[in-house]
Amino acid sequence: MNDFIFPFTNEEAKYIQIYQQIKTLIEHGNLKTNDSLPSIRRLADTLHVSRNTTLTAYEQLVAEGYIRGEGRKGYFVNTIEQIFIEEETIPYQKRKNERTDRKVDFRAGSVDQHYFPLKAWRRIANQILQLKESYVYGEPFGEPLLKEQLVHYLLQARGVKINEEDIIIGSSTQQLLVYLGFLLKQDFGSIIVENPGYIGAREAFKLHEFAMEPLPVYENGTQLQQLDHLQSRLMYVTPSHHFPYGASMPIHQRQTLIHWAKKVDGYIIEDDYDSEFRYAQQPFPALASLDKSRVIYVGTFSKSFLPGIRLSYMVLPKSLIARYKTHFSHFEHNASSLHQLTMATFMEKGEWTRHIKRMRIIYKHKMSYLIDMLQQQFGDHISILGEHSGLYVLITFDTHYTEEQLVQYAEEYGVKVYPTSPFFLHQLSHKPILQLGFSNLNMEEIQQGVQLLKKAWCSL
Repeated sequence: MNDFIFPFTNEEAKYIQIYQQIKTLIEHGNLKTNDSLPSIRRLADTLHVSRNTTLTAYEQLVAEGYIRGEGRKGYFVNTIEQIFIEEETIPYQKRKNERTDRKVDFRAGSVDQHYFPLKAWRRIANQILQLKESYVYGEPFGEPLLKEQLVHYLLQARGVKINEEDIIIGSSTQQLLVYLGFLLKQDFGSIIVENPGYIGAREAFKLHEFAMEPLPVYENGTQLQQLDHLQSRLMYVTPSHHFPYGASMPIHQRQTLIHWAKKVDGYIIEDDYDSEFRYAQQPFPALASLDKSRVIYVGTFSKSFLPGIRLSYMVLPKSLIARYKTHFSHFEHNASSLHQLTMATFMEKGEWTRHIKRMRIIYKHKMSYLIDMLQQQFGDHISILGEHSGLYVLITFDTHYTEEQLVQYAEEYGVKVYPTSPFFLHQLSHKPILQLGFSNLNMEEIQQGVQLLKKAWCSL
């Protein structure tokens, strides 16, 4: 065949561009079976590249089977079935309501990057990388050093007295619930879930085809009197900071749950996802502190520290721990052992406690400022829920606008707010309820965001 002539770009290495050009000619039938290719030297001279460049391109084509080398004769095209179909490229068209100039994102679940203890974490992580334990597969159910720290922390902060062997380390709450579901579905076909509640947990239970019975939760708390009408013996709850309403379950309701679990010979899964951030009083003791035999306790570092490290933990009752470990003894661990060891040392050095105390003060100021701004701009037109704990608030409206409309109007002014309707199994509220997270915003962004929301919803 005659010499190839085509222009080069600066986007990729030249040998890759040569390889791609010849490959395309073969796939589209422009180069046919047994056609000869220019020699390495001739192609290099034609394209003004080195011989190593053309040789590398040819070697890649040979390795993938597009061409073959026949000694001194040169290179020839192999038989390739013409199944390559080039799809028509549809130019990207920006949607009418799609914005690239978003100013403020009230997303819940983020952390404040400015106050992240980067130097301390990096210093400890570098030290961990020098340990021999960092270069082998970790323990299947979590690193002992992290479990040791969690034993002390959960006793001091959450009132839960446990042993290291009771703890399972995982990558996320959802992952732990998925694994747990494999174990529990042998004995339970259904589960009671809060309505509204955490959709991530519901999806994990749905994966195992659990039937879900809704337990109504209102702004003032959980309706436990409904338990007498439910059949399930397994329950998932967020008692310290209900998701999404933010209510904390008082002691008499916690005792009611424990009595219920004993009565039906069942278990309660307690998701303690952000218990560290309570601003009006000290954090409540965990439900598991009342009776570890009936409570499966789940906690995470994602909400209070950093989502990206993917570290969560679960405390199992004695009746389940042996079965769980037998069930998953041959599974490789899915949480980074490097992050586990770093977090263990971070806690041992007291950095974790200092970080939580510092962030509790910072988030409390942000929460207060967000509430002040909302009240200034909207007055009696909105109600605020969950202002005593957590990293977000809910705002409810007495308005003719729908939740979808409020979200859309905010987006048009460059502000992202979040609906709560996905959290409901069955809608309990006829008023639109929106979730506003504040943890990753500074005071100026909070002020700007609320002022823009006022413009967006000016007719409220």
